[in-house]
Amino acid sequence: MRQVLWVAGGALIAVSLVFGFFAVNQASEGQIALKSRMQSRTQVLADSLAESIEPSYAARATSTMQRIIDRFSSSERLAGLGVFDSSGAIVAASGTLPISGAVITNVMDSDEPNGEFVRHQENTFYVHAIPLHGDVGVTGALAVSQNAAYIDESMREIWKDNFIRLLSQIILFAAVIFILVRWVFFRAISQFVESLKAIRKGDSGASAIDGHGLFKPLAGEISKVTSSLRQARLAASEEARMRLLKLDSPWTGERLSEFMKAYLKNRPIYVISNREPYVHKKTKNGIEWSVPAGGVITALEPVMETCGGTWIAHGSGSADKETADKDGKIRVPPEEPKYTLKRVWLSESELKGYNNGFSNEALWPLAHMAHTRPLFRAEDWSEYKKVNAKFAKTLLDEIRDVERPLVLVQDYHLALVPYIIKKSRPDALVALFWHIPWPSAEQFNICPWRKEILEGMLGADLIGFHTQQYCNNFFDTVGNEVESRIDFEQFSIYRADHRTQIKPFPISIAFSGSARAEGAPSRKPLDALGIKSEFLILGVDRLDYTKGIMERFKGIEFLLEGHPEYREKLTMLQIASPTRESVEKYRQYAAEVTREAERINEKFGTREWKPIVLVKRHHSHQEITPLYRLANVCLITSLHDGMNLVAKEFAAARDDEAGVLILSQFAGASRDLKGALLINPYSAEETSSALHTALQMPKTMQHRRMRSMRNAVRDYNIYRWAAEFIKALTQLE
Repeated sequence: MRQVLWVAGGALIAVSLVFGFFAVNQASEGQIALKSRMQSRTQVLADSLAESIEPSYAARATSTMQRIIDRFSSSERLAGLGVFDSSGAIVAASGTLPISGAVITNVMDSDEPNGEFVRHQENTFYVHAIPLHGDVGVTGALAVSQNAAYIDESMREIWKDNFIRLLSQIILFAAVIFILVRWVFFRAISQFVESLKAIRKGDSGASAIDGHGLFKPLAGEISKVTSSLRQARLAASEEARMRLLKLDSPWTGERLSEFMKAYLKNRPIYVISNREPYVHKKTKNGIEWSVPAGGVITALEPVMETCGGTWIAHGSGSADKETADKDGKIRVPPEEPKYTLKRVWLSESELKGYNNGFSNEALWPLAHMAHTRPLFRAEDWSEYKKVNAKFAKTLLDEIRDVERPLVLVQDYHLALVPYIIKKSRPDALVALFWHIPWPSAEQFNICPWRKEILEGMLGADLIGFHTQQYCNNFFDTVGNEVESRIDFEQFSIYRADHRTQIKPFPISIAFSGSARAEGAPSRKPLDALGIKSEFLILGVDRLDYTKGIMERFKGIEFLLEGHPEYREKLTMLQIASPTRESVEKYRQYAAEVTREAERINEKFGTREWKPIVLVKRHHSHQEITPLYRLANVCLITSLHDGMNLVAKEFAAARDDEAGVLILSQFAGASRDLKGALLINPYSAEETSSALHTALQMPKTMQHRRMRSMRNAVRDYNIYRWAAEFIKALTQLE
């Protein structure tokens, strides 16, 4: 629509300029004609009056001249008459006479009639003067003044008529242009776009692209391209089906799609999580959408794009209600919808107790050994139970008419949901994936509502953790707290005639190893931040105390103290996405991180260089990827982390097989990425030593280590994770 308006606007401007030129020309010609007629009439009148007045003037008969002047001055357009002597003094005149002294003087000096238009008391007059002769030549002058206001009025009428005519033509022309461009050009282009989009999405029922006249050659070429695309899609689908039989072939979105068709037979999938994959917010530029940071979204969004289904999550955006329908549903991704997002609306009190309170101030610190004391409040637990019931009810409403639905519950926010769903719908297959660590039995034992949480989780048919260690911790916890039978051979827990299988599924990212970036990465992102250093150390985290950002900065400080040769040669770029800002602990931590960065910068920095550049805002994956490719080192110092997908994203981005990953031994990813340099993040000396090793590492060693990590991510990517997780779930029927 905007392009249509631009085209129509441009045409209107061109037409208006042409019309304006002709209007100005018409007005100019009209004004010249009116002035010419007035000059002619005034000259004739002056000549006739001169014949009557000249004898009286010669005889100095002033009274006679005055009577003649009074008789003629009653005319409507005649503004005044006057007789002047050779010195320019008035001899006889009407009551009102716009005098132009210059005209009188020039006429007597030149002995030639003359006139000019003058302004007098905000009106326009034409003053014409002719010389009066005596025996000795020019002895005076006669001045005739006519009211020329009607010329101005006529010009205003001409401009008014032209403006009305121009406006009418603009409206008519705009309507014609709009209809022509909208229905002839843009309608055809829109049809092309819709047809191409349908073909790209694999819609077998997409109509053929048809074009007429101007668009016929374009339609022909597009048809050839789309035909090739269909053939390539069929070939990819066939290849994906063949790969199902080959264990060593890489997993892709196409292979997962074929896997779902083979194992699920179009059985619908329902994902339920606290955080939504797409958030709509009101900004000064209107409504905009973004993808939140976090492992749940990074991992599951590509799976849902591939498999389709329904994702139920809390609608947290300021424009979420406006963009969803009356049922809270919206098709996503916004640019190319592939699945349905159903939003759950929570009140401020529910959010405060369920999310900020129990989830993030109780369960989160309980699960992470980061030496932060959990806060257990009865009112938070009450809200947690209420919101879990609300999520479960929303899901049950969605699957009311669905036979044997597959439900994938995500993370610690919804620990009670599996039991509620299974109790109402025993035929549903329910899986729970726990995205954070599971603590030791002794540590979990401090939770006042530990049994209720475990009973809620054990309602699931399958519970997945990142590592076998977390599975073992869960077995120990259940063995201590819940009356049940544990079968270690089947990795299962039996309770009240219900079996729950516990297995490790190390989550990953959408990487098949086939995509390669073109050329060297641009340094523009670094230039924008004022980073000119030779070495770039990159950290990408949420502003969370479990990520060890303070410990990371301490390691940088030790490196610069022990190896001053790196000063002004390296920069630590810390991307810190704000998170859980309504929780006091997180606000305090964000302030501490800022102060620590400022302290180190003040200690080592110069006017041209800062050792630490801290950027506290959310970055999209498209913004982060170039930074991954520019970094010499990616530094991850998590104090305790379920997996940490930043490590895998860094490896996936390095198609040049360069760069070094320094990874905390307390992150789940350390078990998968054997090419990383593992550190104890609590030791600043160890972090400093690893940084020095990484910065001095030969390229051949970098390539060998990076190739190992890229192969690990490629071989166990998110598509394989989803296939194994869902396969394990369906095998429990």
